[in-house]
Amino acid sequence: MDSTSGSAENIYVPDAVRRAAKILVIGHFAVGKTTFIGTLSEITPLRTEERMTQASEHIDDLRGAPDKVTTTVALDFGRLTLSEELVLYLFGTPGQQRFVELWEDMARGSLGALLLVDPARLADTFPVIDLVETYGLEYAVAVNSFDPYSQHAEEELREALDLLPDTPIVYCDARDEKSSAQALITLVQHLLARVA
Repeated sequence: MDSTSGSAENIYVPDAVRRAAKILVIGHFAVGKTTFIGTLSEITPLRTEERMTQASEHIDDLRGAPDKVTTTVALDFGRLTLSEELVLYLFGTPGQQRFVELWEDMARGSLGALLLVDPARLADTFPVIDLVETYGLEYAVAVNSFDPYSQHAEEELREALDLLPDTPIVYCDARDEKSSAQALITLVQHLLARVA
């Protein structure tokens, strides 16, 4: 993560890398998935952002994101080399229900998922949790809290989202590299513990 994003030196995966893992970054509409991937990716991320139009005015709920003018219509993609031998491929899913058909293909071959949650819009998270469980993905929850003073207690969130006791919860700010990296580390540690 110390090289410049998108620089010529890091466009290609180093020859020493022997393993790759596919990780989904998921969550409801306007929760920060594109920002999260852009913050961590060592390459210029692929984004399929399109301007929102009048057609989506009554479909996409902009509460909590009134300044949002674009939306992901297919996927976001980024890459993060964790060690000399391991690289993570980060796939961000669209958050709207009308793009659910993309989930089946994106979930195939995924090691697990990082579920971004907006604490001000917890109800919007339930359809995403249903999809994660439908596809049998292991996951961790990253509460994308832009305001550290508005954080809910972990037990309150666990109860509100009806999470299993072993589902990790971490707080992050998708705009911050260190915070986002810690959320991803939490997921990876959870995945490693499940296979141990």
